[in-house]
Amino acid sequence: MNEKAKSRLIDSLLLAMIIVPFLLAILLKVLFKPAEEGISITGALIYLEIPMPLQPLYVTEAMVNSVAVVIALLGLCLYFTRGLTVVPSSKRQVIAEWVVEKVSGLVEQNMGRKFMGFAPYIAAILGLSAFSSLSSLLGLYPPTADISVIAGWAIITFTLITHYKLKGGLWAYIKSFFEPIPFFAPLNIIGEVATPVSMSFRHYGNVMSGAVISTLIAAAMQGLSRSLLGWLPGALSKVPFLQIGLPAVLSLYFDLFSGCMQAFIFAMLTMLFVAQANPEDD
Repeated sequence: MNEKAKSRLIDSLLLAMIIVPFLLAILLKVLFKPAEEGISITGALIYLEIPMPLQPLYVTEAMVNSVAVVIALLGLCLYFTRGLTVVPSSKRQVIAEWVVEKVSGLVEQNMGRKFMGFAPYIAAILGLSAFSSLSSLLGLYPPTADISVIAGWAIITFTLITHYKLKGGLWAYIKSFFEPIPFFAPLNIIGEVATPVSMSFRHYGNVMSGAVISTLIAAAMQGLSRSLLGWLPGALSKVPFLQIGLPAVLSLYFDLFSGCMQAFIFAMLTMLFVAQANPEDD
């Protein structure tokens, strides 16, 4: 096998690594979810229940789709970074370098040069959040509509925030809860705990509310179409003509614009909170 054929084979395998996880997730959902009529607004499906000492461990649709997004992102990164050269010789390398430059510039602008090591983490948050929300375009349950997924990301960010606050010393960290006066200690503690909670519910609430609103409007358009156009002859009376158009436009907003915007907001909050937590140099 010559080098050109070998290169095409590797590219094909990487592209399959991007596509196949989503296809398997769709197949799994079709096999587990029975056909139903009318409005259906439910949480993530439970695929497997594993007995545990305290409580069962549920393997949910959100967990499976999260793994699919991670594998697809890994394949996408390998595809765009394969065969890098000193001077860009392919469009893939140009795109990869553009993404790296934009994320690095975002981190430098909001956190400073000493935090440039956070660029991969911020890129991971942006990619995971955006692709998780966009998976709803394939008919999958978006992992960002599951509070447990977003809470996991928020806890990681909160751990980083606490780590940098403790760099100023344990006593300085404890003393900060009693500033400006000791009377504010309960409020400061609540504010500290509220950071991961607010980050979680802000992202989750926007994605989940978009899914609920889109489903309700689609169902309303279907019922309105049957009421107004039910007089059409034959099979035409069963076609939801009014359902065509508006739900698609709403999907462009809630799935594309809002999903990507929430990913950007979550990444911005992560950068700002971590940068502000770092103690100032003497």
